[in-house]
Amino acid sequence: MTDTPARLLGLLSLLQTPREWPGSELAERLGVSPRTIRRDVDRLRELGYPVEASRGVTGGYRLVAGTAMPPLVLDDDEAVAIAVGLRTAAGQTIAGIEEASVRALAKLEQVLPARLRRRVGTIGTATVAVPAAGPAVDPAQLTVFAGAITNHETVRFRYRASDGAETRRRAEPLRLVATGRRWYLVAYDLDRADWRIFRADRVRDAQATGGRVAPRRPPATDLAAYVLDRLYDLLPTYRAVAVLAEPSAQVAARLGAAAGELTDLDGGGCRWRSQADTLDWLAFRLLGAGCAFTVEEPPELVAHLKVLANRAAAAAGVRS
Repeated sequence: MTDTPARLLGLLSLLQTPREWPGSELAERLGVSPRTIRRDVDRLRELGYPVEASRGVTGGYRLVAGTAMPPLVLDDDEAVAIAVGLRTAAGQTIAGIEEASVRALAKLEQVLPARLRRRVGTIGTATVAVPAAGPAVDPAQLTVFAGAITNHETVRFRYRASDGAETRRRAEPLRLVATGRRWYLVAYDLDRADWRIFRADRVRDAQATGGRVAPRRPPATDLAAYVLDRLYDLLPTYRAVAVLAEPSAQVAARLGAAAGELTDLDGGGCRWRSQADTLDWLAFRLLGAGCAFTVEEPPELVAHLKVLANRAAAAAGVRS
């Protein structure tokens, strides 16, 4: 690590861990000589960081406890928000994020005032995050994309499609979008001359090319909604139409946001139109309407309702 500012930050990060670091171990971690470590420690002291040194076999360097950095100016809610965010980071599908979040939380506690330190500490010991299922994202890939987005650089990478086929891509990254379970890259694909959405866990060997480009007009103002809409379009969607025996106002009151499109009929009742990615969800909506109904389409929904009816009858002990 030859870049001095980056090396000093790396040294400071190591010293904030509550332990003593032998100079030889610090030198090995940072890829420099013990003499360079001694010079860097002197620089940190000049910058106001109280680095202590002890001699002997078990000696080494450490930061004075509680004074690694000036106390952070955080109110109670801000401190709790940071602590909760770090503790729940394990729920993200990013490789190594759980261990890194624990280290960050430990460092945060060191620089907080005593009152907030105790409060944050209780959150850290009292909460457990359930790791997210699915393939993990390499944080190095996210870092490459984030840097390219900031610097308006093009990137190249290998991408594995859902069928396992791998292609090489050249793209202009626009944003990283986290949906909770997955991370996606919104980018302009130079070879296909169109906007594309890439799953970050399927990316390999991402590299910034160094070539800068003028920012393109985004495909949408709300990129989070854009990604969700595009992902929904990829799902198998069923569109259903049914006639319900009650007027739209009563049906809407029961179904709420799941009511779909309701149109009152002259002879009474209403026509219901909706769509979903599963037949189960459509059946759930219809049964939740709380009235008699006749499905007009699709035939798959009629067949699925028969399966559900037989299952319910068997559970109730009713013989067909």
